[in-house]
Amino acid sequence: MLTPKPALVDQRGCGAHHDLDLDCLLRSAQALRSTFLSMALHASVGTLGLELREQLGAIGRHGEWRMLAATGGSNAHRGAIWVMGLLVAALALTGTHRPTTEIAAVAARLARLPDRHAPDVPSNGSRACRHFGVSGARGEAAGGFPHVLNFGLPTLQARRRQGADETCARLDALMAIMSSLDDTCLLHRGGWAAVRAAKSGARRVLALGGSATAAGLRALLSLDTELVRRHASPGGCADLLAACLFLDGVQCPEA
Repeated sequence: MLTPKPALVDQRGCGAHHDLDLDCLLRSAQALRSTFLSMALHASVGTLGLELREQLGAIGRHGEWRMLAATGGSNAHRGAIWVMGLLVAALALTGTHRPTTEIAAVAARLARLPDRHAPDVPSNGSRACRHFGVSGARGEAAGGFPHVLNFGLPTLQARRRQGADETCARLDALMAIMSSLDDTCLLHRGGWAAVRAAKSGARRVLALGGSATAAGLRALLSLDTELVRRHASPGGCADLLAACLFLDGVQCPEA
């Protein structure tokens, strides 16, 4: 629902996508509610280890099936199932009122565990990782979500303190993530040229004061035009923004 997001589905339209729209994404999100609930329930009565990791993997694969059924075969949230599934399970393992760094660290430990039952079927993201030599969503998770903790969340909270409204704070958090992430969705669709365009465009938005300023908003819309022209959507950045909003919603002060 956040609008305007560069080349991503929002309330204006489909962005750089041809097989997704807002109704499709909302159906997918609704279909995944039971997936995340099941992950949380299993983690709340389990312990951090291989058995739980494989249970979460099986639940996630069933969630992908539910997603594809809801969207008519389009990949709306595969990356989000991975990112949000790990964080939901980590929160259930640690309990509420824990620092975000601790939740992210537990999620990273889960991500580093193998899943013996995962099918060996390459995805667009894994192909991009191999071809371009980047770590992708798995590396981000295994590293403790550095783009969430070091870019997205600090910008989100700083913009709020500076008086920006919630829409602008969230858009600027997205820009902060885009300014640094080697997004495999962008790499798959447009190679390094698309990543460079996304990073430089996002940095310009932030340098101009963010989306709350007239100049920053113009730069954001210019970035949108450029990425749509390249048919390149920063879906990985969007997944990490969702992680930012989730952790922000459960955050407590650091010990």
